[in-house]
Amino acid sequence: MNQIRSSFFQGILLCTLLLIACRSTQQSNRLEAREVSAIFPKGTKVSNEHFTGNVWLTYLAPSDSFYNVIIGSVRFEPGARTHWHYHPGGQILLITEGEGWYQEKGKPVEIIKKGDVIKCTRDIEHWHGASKDQSMTHIAIGTNSNLGGAMWLHPVTDKEYFSGDF
Repeated sequence: MNQIRSSFFQGILLCTLLLIACRSTQQSNRLEAREVSAIFPKGTKVSNEHFTGNVWLTYLAPSDSFYNVIIGSVRFEPGARTHWHYHPGGQILLITEGEGWYQEKGKPVEIIKKGDVIKCTRDIEHWHGASKDQSMTHIAIGTNSNLGGAMWLHPVTDKEYFSGDF
């Protein structure tokens, strides 16, 4: 009887260990899936005066004289944003992750999220970045780069940024 009881408890112990191992593997796989869900690498932390907060950039296609575009993947942590700026050749933003805010001078702040496409008309002052609570990643396409890169202006004030506090 003791041998049957011992075998029974060993069987329960084995099943418990297998369940724990399977659960641990599932959690690890979910974590790996989240880490790999980003289309492009996080990139290099931007350390210049044209952004507020933590921002990372990966250049995907540098400007050249044949295609006349510059393409980069930009990740903004919550609260991070560009300064006011404009593009002599225009810009297109493809939102790939998260939620953010976009504003053109004189217009209300707009919510932008994964799947949105924003066309920034040439020479129109604007800013974009993450919302206060979520990170946001976009592909920035500087079109007609032969006309010049971004023209950086002043920082977006907290009052301007939070004016669209949704």
